[in-house]
Amino acid sequence: MLILDAILTDRGSKYAVSGGPCRTEAEAKAFLKALKRKKKFARATHNSWGLLTADGPVKNDDGESGAGNVILRMLEREEVQNHIVVVTRWYGGKHLGGDRFRHVQTAVRTYLEAAGRG
Repeated sequence: MLILDAILTDRGSKYAVSGGPCRTEAEAKAFLKALKRKKKFARATHNSWGLLTADGPVKNDDGESGAGNVILRMLEREEVQNHIVVVTRWYGGKHLGGDRFRHVQTAVRTYLEAAGRG
């Protein structure tokens, strides 16, 4: 599990990104459970994720509407399969509008570069 913490801050909202090898939705749920053992991530407002499996794409917005689709599109573009990417956001009290999608893209790009996949 690779965790890149505090990669981005905007209007009080803070972002982190994490990921690792993962082949199924069940493994994705186990990954999230392991991530949330860290209290900081358990208290996050959103842990949105995407995963491309042999059975097809799997995602969860975790209340951050559309974030899972952004993650999936980026994984498809880079042809990254069997690898989950989770974008975590701690809400800072101000709505970010469309900027939140750019921040999700930045987080995924940062992760893929750090993991040698982008």
